[in-house]
Amino acid sequence: MPEAYERHLVPALFRPFAADLAARAAALRPATVLELAAGTGALTSALLTAVPTASVVASDLNEAMVAAGSAREPRATWRQADAQRLPFEDGSFDLVVCQFGVMFFPDRPAAYGEVRRVLAPQGRFLFNSWGPLAAHGFGAAFQDALEQAMPGAAPAFLREVPHGYTDRAQVASDIAAAGLDLAAVEDVTLDGLGESAASVATGFLTGTPVSAALEAHPDAPAVTSAVVRSMTQSLGPGAVTAAMTATVYTAHPRA
Repeated sequence: MPEAYERHLVPALFRPFAADLAARAAALRPATVLELAAGTGALTSALLTAVPTASVVASDLNEAMVAAGSAREPRATWRQADAQRLPFEDGSFDLVVCQFGVMFFPDRPAAYGEVRRVLAPQGRFLFNSWGPLAAHGFGAAFQDALEQAMPGAAPAFLREVPHGYTDRAQVASDIAAAGLDLAAVEDVTLDGLGESAASVATGFLTGTPVSAALEAHPDAPAVTSAVVRSMTQSLGPGAVTAAMTATVYTAHPRA
């Protein structure tokens, strides 16, 4: 999964927003940075370029992602870590940053509470989450193709998890429960560029938990072919582009 994620999804989906978050991080001039849910290091690399003087610790719950990320971006210190039980001392970081990871936390107030604990008093928590699935050109095209290929049995993972945390009021409530205050909220729409519809489809099918449903399907090759064909019809041949919307949040410890 980490290889497929890095090969097919990072360039199209995550690298544009990594540049956006890294620029926002640089404006805060942090000396110490903790990244949560770092994956294979798309944001990690952008942070190290944007804030070259900062010490960056990249963490992820998935050991395979940590192994892949540390090999790809050795300039950071990599740690396997559960965001709900961070293995760091109180007040250790000027900035905690997370790209498209908060949607996966089982207990978000608990994770945000850990962020509050490890932040310095004047520190900042900078994170983003995907908007509704309909506002993500690649994701919406993939889900439509998957539902056509697996009628009545298509996994709802994209809609329910990556795109299932879109209510700003809920995010604000979760943040407040952890002793943090929101300072800024902004919707950001960027264009993603994939080398082909087939590449993006392969990323979703093999680089996300959708892969488990595909592996269990009695005719996985037929499903894969149908999804690729449908996405190519939707997005076009050759290199493909699509608009993607996310919400960026900035929070700080409550005084």
